[in-house]
Amino acid sequence: MTTKIYTPEDLKKSNPVFGQVSFDNHEQIVFCHDKDSELKAIIGIHNTTLGPSLGGTRMWNYQSEWEALNDVLRLSRGMTYKSAISGLDLGGGKAVIIGDSKKDKNPELIKAFARYVDSLSGRYITAEDVGTTTADMDLIHSITPHVTGISETLGGSGNPSPVTAYGVFMGLKAAVKFKYDSDDLNGKKVLVQGVGNVGETLVKHLTENGAVVQITDISEERLNEVSKKYGAQIFSGTDIYSADIDIYSPCALGATINDEALERLKAKVIAGAANNQLAIEAVHGKKLQEKGIVYAPDFLINAGGIINVFGEIAHYDSGEAMKRTENIYNTTLEVLHFAKEHNITSNQAAMKKAEQRIEAKSRESK
Repeated sequence: MTTKIYTPEDLKKSNPVFGQVSFDNHEQIVFCHDKDSELKAIIGIHNTTLGPSLGGTRMWNYQSEWEALNDVLRLSRGMTYKSAISGLDLGGGKAVIIGDSKKDKNPELIKAFARYVDSLSGRYITAEDVGTTTADMDLIHSITPHVTGISETLGGSGNPSPVTAYGVFMGLKAAVKFKYDSDDLNGKKVLVQGVGNVGETLVKHLTENGAVVQITDISEERLNEVSKKYGAQIFSGTDIYSADIDIYSPCALGATINDEALERLKAKVIAGAANNQLAIEAVHGKKLQEKGIVYAPDFLINAGGIINVFGEIAHYDSGEAMKRTENIYNTTLEVLHFAKEHNITSNQAAMKKAEQRIEAKSRESK
């Protein structure tokens, strides 16, 4: 087990990537390598002003190590804002494991990663994300206490996906309310991109509330399963952005709101579970504003998962977690109205509210 911990100053000198927007005064970046298990992972700790950093571990077959680094930088930063705007006493952190979770994941690799988490002495608390499961969190728990989202049999809150999906649904309804002056989804045409655990549950909520739902995913098996289960239509076209829809709900990976997409997008509301949906925040958030498309900031409306697992730390039950998650509806409306009043993007408005809370805490501690 070898550990290299670079300061932000070291990294800025070594590669210009740290002059990009994805690097935002991160406190700590840990590169993890274990020869025996072939673990290659990166842990990013963005900000711990409000409390220890918490964020899931994503296992993904990245095209390069620089791509993995950029992802962990963006994701950990997003977790800072997510916790802050949700009123949680947590900072922002995230981890990525480089590899195919279906082929490369094994118990020794997960345990090796857990030892790195443990070495940080609670500065970073991990949880489930794309490519990892509750069972993986249980295995990590056998090595370190600095993990959430463990199974209920071990005293945890279990899979956070249903709560995440409920929060996204609440945020989506709030965005529809802001755009159409009613949150009635009956007859609204929604395209859900990505029907994993969160996307599937979101489809359930949408169809139960009368929405006309189309779904798309890289897995044909998942598409057929979800379509059969909820009566959602499988999108048969080649261009999802040109689809005749009211609401676009990205629930897979990020950066799908980009120049190419915005040239063709017909939806009037964007609300989904994916992290970092705006390819370039300043550019694409502004373009959405100019086009009159209502965007529910991703780090705000997908916070149900972290609200749920925070219950393991703050010792509140599932009922309280759902109550706090339901309040995403009100917070989303507040953010959208704040953005309109100050003529800024909804993403800027959500970030501003989160930063105000962090700055207030920072002043208190001085």
